Amino acid sequence: MLVNMNEVLRPAKKNHYAVGLFNAVNLELARGIINAAESTRSPVIMGTAEILLPYGPLEEVSYYLIPMAKKASVPVVVHLDHGLTYDTCIKALELGFSSIMYDCSTDSYEENVRKVKEMADIAHSYGATIEGELGHVGDNEGSAEGSDHLVDPSKFFTDPKLAKDFVDKTGVDALAIAVGNAHGAYKLPPKLDFERIRTIASTVDVPLVLHGGSGLTDNDFRQAIKDGISKVNIFTDINVAAVEAEFKKFSSMDKGLIDLIPAAVEAVKQESMKKMKLFSSDGKADNTSAAGGAMDIDAITKLVTAEIAKYMNK
Repeated sequence: MLVNMNEVLRPAKKNHYAVGLFNAVNLELARGIINAAESTRSPVIMGTAEILLPYGPLEEVSYYLIPMAKKASVPVVVHLDHGLTYDTCIKALELGFSSIMYDCSTDSYEENVRKVKEMADIAHSYGATIEGELGHVGDNEGSAEGSDHLVDPSKFFTDPKLAKDFVDKTGVDALAIAVGNAHGAYKLPPKLDFERIRTIASTVDVPLVLHGGSGLTDNDFRQAIKDGISKVNIFTDINVAAVEAEFKKFSSMDKGLIDLIPAAVEAVKQESMKKMKLFSSDGKADNTSAAGGAMDIDAITKLVTAEIAKYMNK
């Protein structure tokens, strides 16, 4: 079933597990992810990122992501990750994505707040949820997910003192934080600032998001989730798993594309299942939040009040 982020992340935050976001730029990835979620009875977040659109245009991706989510026997969020522009976020909402991330983390704090608040009001009017980022998560060399190589990532860590102010002013439903994580494959073991995760988790009341999950150790994940992470983004691991499976299958030139597709789907399924079990989201498919529906009364009230204010000021 197609749901928004609140419906899967609020229970995850309450019960101390995490839900994975797995990017699916083609049908094979999407099939593997959905198969994994249904096999483990896990809620799942599936989507794409703006930087991945050259490999799968947003509108084309929506043709399979949204129908597959609606038909799934488990809760599925269709999410635009790292939306970098206003237009891309609006297009995702118009296409029926149930969640977006508007990444304004490289802007000034004031501009980040202004732009994300504006988009949050719009997303909520669609019944969708929104994720923002405070601090900035860069990328490892060769990453397909990020766009900035940070020489000293610690300079861009999320400031716990600003986290509550950011959440309160923007109205985001989830907050991505920078705590030593980065997109893509790590050359050296990352050092996550678990104390920072704990501090932020005790300060804000929305679920926290860990970007750059591929390459972290199992213990890193367990500790981060224990300390307050409710959503983990994964792409590199399933992306590489699909290619490795296809290489193994492609043993001679008499093989065609249809010989490779099942191998890729199965590899993505197995890798996704590993993550779902590691995050302890397996068996939680029925643990969705009724309060996390398309729009709650507070959101509707705020939206109506804002529209009335606009009219009165004309």
